[in-house]
Amino acid sequence: MMPVDTTPLDEQIPEPGHWPVDPQEDVPISEDRIWVDGCFDFSHHGHAGAMLQARRLGKALYVGIHSDEAILENKGPTVMSLDERYVSSLLSQLTGSLILQLNRRVSAVNACRWATQSVPHAPYVTYLPWVSHYGCKYVVHGDDITSDSDGNDCYRYVKAAGRFKVVKRTPGISTTDLVGRMLLCTKNHFIKSVKDTLAGKEGSGSPEEREASAADLLQRIRDYATDESGLQPGPQVWTWTGTETAKMDHLVEEAGVFETLVDGKGPRPGQRIVYVDGGFDLFSSGHIEFLRKVVEMEEAEARRRGWYEPDQVALRGGDDYGPAYIIAGIHDDGVINHWKGLNYPIMNIFERGLCVLQCRVGDPRNFMSTRLLTLSQYIHAVVFSAPFSPTQPYLESLPLGVPSVVYHGPTTFIPLTYDPYEAPKKMGIFQEVEQHAFQHVNAGEIVGRILKSREAYEARQRAKLRKGVAEDLVKSQEQAQA
Repeated sequence: MMPVDTTPLDEQIPEPGHWPVDPQEDVPISEDRIWVDGCFDFSHHGHAGAMLQARRLGKALYVGIHSDEAILENKGPTVMSLDERYVSSLLSQLTGSLILQLNRRVSAVNACRWATQSVPHAPYVTYLPWVSHYGCKYVVHGDDITSDSDGNDCYRYVKAAGRFKVVKRTPGISTTDLVGRMLLCTKNHFIKSVKDTLAGKEGSGSPEEREASAADLLQRIRDYATDESGLQPGPQVWTWTGTETAKMDHLVEEAGVFETLVDGKGPRPGQRIVYVDGGFDLFSSGHIEFLRKVVEMEEAEARRRGWYEPDQVALRGGDDYGPAYIIAGIHDDGVINHWKGLNYPIMNIFERGLCVLQCRVGDPRNFMSTRLLTLSQYIHAVVFSAPFSPTQPYLESLPLGVPSVVYHGPTTFIPLTYDPYEAPKKMGIFQEVEQHAFQHVNAGEIVGRILKSREAYEARQRAKLRKGVAEDLVKSQEQAQA
């Protein structure tokens, strides 16, 4: 009888046919293929920022995702399961190997426009055979130190091989920071005015520090408003200015004023203008699945009108692109707090907006095909400070005109006292997205998970602080030796 391999799955070097995702045979190593890995617990723009910087260093980005068990051993309990972090999947054991069968649900990592391929069950300590198997020459990580349960640098092997590159860590945002906001119920992350913050008039510090912070924030928005290469123009970004009453209440209807922050790509011939809105707090699988459903419904509508018929493709000059141009409105912090109370939103409007801005919703016709990067649907435009109720004057004043359709999903978290979508319903352009498996995954659900296991997460926070002291010491030693 063959001995059973008790080595944790994350530390095994799989045989051909047993790798989590294709290809199963080793790929020639290329400097254009970049590897990043991490926990990628509930999505935040710091994750996207790391992937954007990594993507700019090559032409393909492979993203390793650690298992729940590996994270528990090395860091503490996860908030989101691997299924929610990667994809709703069918996991089956065949001769001891993990076969991942993708269905049509999309993960937070796959939803990042700069990720080429996700690799679940990547080892917590980055091993060269895993990186090399997928043809990646370099491993990229932020300028902080990450250590395993023994206190050793997780990237010690790739550093020793000269295959490690450092990118700038996004300041002020991490899973640990967000969990802290939930546990402590703080509100000091709230943004009162988008315009004042971007003008350097709101925020902490001296006037010079606020101006510098505003410039960094605006540059980050511009960086995130790029295409899948991270180098060319992508989404358009606008701000909307109206009275506070108009932002919160459907009884006050204002056209308001739209201003351009980033002048990105406009709609292509034949694309329908689609409007969605929301808080998008703690951007997660529930939001991503809603957006995927929107794309799916638009794809179905496009097929009904012959969008993919050869003669229609020929009319578009042979270009093969999606039928929908999706605009996402993001509500102010004060608007969300008015409806949800406590210290919601957990993420401020810029943190939430950046999460939406980087979002890719995979083409439901051929999610894992080689045409993924050309046919993927993206968020094409974002409106900061969108009103809670999209009134007719607001919809008519959108920079691209009245949308063909306004979508919304079933709301279970906000105790509404009126129908915020009365106007688009009267206009005959409202459609509700059907129920889906992840509709329960919202900010309230995530906060509930944290509070239900408060003791475990507080222990995780304390452990993170202790590890942080040791990791800072290692970082200082590396800088001294450089």
